[in-house]
Amino acid sequence: MFYGVTCNPTLLERANEPCTVANLHKLASKALLYTDEFMCQSWGSTADELYQTGMAISDYDRERVVIKVPVTATGAEAASKLTKAGVRICFTACYDKKQALIAASSGVEYIAPYLGRMTDNGKDGYDECKKMQSIVDGLGSGTRILVASLRDADTITQLAQEGLDTFTFNPDVARQLFDEPLTDNAAEEFEDAAARGGMSG
Repeated sequence: MFYGVTCNPTLLERANEPCTVANLHKLASKALLYTDEFMCQSWGSTADELYQTGMAISDYDRERVVIKVPVTATGAEAASKLTKAGVRICFTACYDKKQALIAASSGVEYIAPYLGRMTDNGKDGYDECKKMQSIVDGLGSGTRILVASLRDADTITQLAQEGLDTFTFNPDVARQLFDEPLTDNAAEEFEDAAARGGMSG
């Protein structure tokens, strides 16, 4: 159910983690003990810098490390070079359905729309994500829509009903997926019944 771990320079800063290639390799070594995929973001002011940083980060494990780059003209140029070098790519900081066209035509593995932040900025983030899925499906692209900036489990279930199947969210939202008092009560009743049955036997 939980396939990977993702981070970016902003999240690293909040966690007081150095944004360095060496530290990302250390974090990857820990994360990949428990998951199958580690996503981290490249950085640089030019396409070449993004490419060089992405190559250095992904050198840890090209099969399981995914490099995120912003879906900008510079990012797209870097992504093209990285993809040709065998690096897995996720376009990040996506705020508009038209950017799904860039991802699909570039052949990247993922694009990550920020649903919550789109909504915060006056867009219908939910509808944008649905249309992105329609775009990649319509083009026959293998690019996956990795919906990010999710604030609650209900939004995930609604998106899943629309055919979206890849999400990134924080531990609080993950806990919401298991939060159902009726299920908890039923599980407790089962345990109580099992205990009584064991005693009577």
